[in-house]
This record gives sequence, structure tokens and C-alpha cells, in this order.
Amino acid sequence: MKEKAIILLSGGLDSATCLAIAKSKGYECYAMSFRYGQRHTIELEKAKAIAKEANVKEHIIVDIDLRSFGGSALTEDIDVPKKSSIDEVEENIPITYVPARNTIFLSFALGWAEVKKAYKIFIGVNAIDYSGYPDCRPEYIKSYENMANLATREGVEGRKLTIETPLLDITKGEIIKTGLSLGVDYSKTITCYDPVDGKSCGRCDSCLLRLKGFEEAGVKDPIEYL
Repeated sequence: MKEKAIILLSGGLDSATCLAIAKSKGYECYAMSFRYGQRHTIELEKAKAIAKEANVKEHIIVDIDLRSFGGSALTEDIDVPKKSSIDEVEENIPITYVPARNTIFLSFALGWAEVKKAYKIFIGVNAIDYSGYPDCRPEYIKSYENMANLATREGVEGRKLTIETPLLDITKGEIIKTGLSLGVDYSKTITCYDPVDGKSCGRCDSCLLRLKGFEEAGVKDPIEYL
């Protein structure tokens, strides 16, 4: 019997690669996405397509309302900052940071993992080419993993859960090369924080980092931009 794994699947480039890596390692994959009040809900359609193509065992979309307290350009009526080039991407935590988002997402994944008897949770966080989010750092992931094994019946009974972060220490270009080697169809993904009619803006931090990655990988980004 295959070992089970929960995959946090946003519909973006990183999570699609993470799913492909989990499948390549032989896990039976359960994908979890979130409708959390984000402005770019098109990512959920992408997540469905990615999950279907990957033939995951089960894909669920969880409804939570992070717009109720806002605090981010992704969950409140605040303009998403646009830049002219990758050089303008700031190192400070940007307004597109959603307060406690990864903590919330991992908590839902942890609950589902207990139910499914899955002892691996895959999350596509990256600490190299990213927008400075505090919940993408390795020390955060390690601390959460420690907490998870203290807070669950499975952990207390000795069945330790591991949070897998295969993209943590590699560049966006390396992520794309890895995904392509595993057959990821990046035309089915979207990374943009502020898409219009299904097309990516090309100027938000997320788009600029994605474009930088494809340039580094030496391949053309297959999605449409405004």
C-alpha cells in the first residue's frame, strides 16, 4: 500500500511542481486547495485542472473567509503593487502578504492528514525566490512541524508527521526545470495576484519572479500576459 501525502495545491507554479515531486516519490496524493476570499479565484480552476491531470486520489476545496479581517491586497480592496522590473521587488514584507495564511492552511492540512492517516504534508514554500513572506522560512516550517507532533493524536502515539518542502532552497529557475523534467504542464498554472480575464498582469511581484524563473530555465512561459 502506498504511503499517503497531503499536498497544498494553490494552482500556481510552485504547488504544481510540489505535487509532481510527491507523485514521483510514489505517494498516494490528496490535494487541498482553499477558497479564502482571494481576489485571484481563477487559481482554483487551475488547481482543479492540475489535480485532475495528476490523477490525485482526492481533491478538496476548503471554504474559509479571510476577507473578514483583510489586512492584505489579496483579501481586501487594496491595489496590488505593480513594478517595472524584478529589481524593484522589495525585501520587506509586502502588502500581498496574507496574515497567518500558511499557518491556517497547514492547520487544515494537518486535520485532514490525521483523518487520512497521512504522515507527509507537502507545501511549495520557497526561501530563495520569494516575496519575503515570514511563513516561507525554514525555521517557521520546522517549528510548525514540532507543534504538529505535539498537538495531534498521531504525533503523541508515535506516528510522526513530516512537513515536506522540496522547493525550499532552490531558485525559481531550478523549480521550473524540476517540474518540466517531471512533466508539469505550466500552461495550466497561474501565479498572478491580479489577473484580468484569465491573463496575468506581468507586473506584480509574483509574475516578475515567475518570469525571472522561466528566463533562468531557458524556456518560454506558456501562459498569457496582458
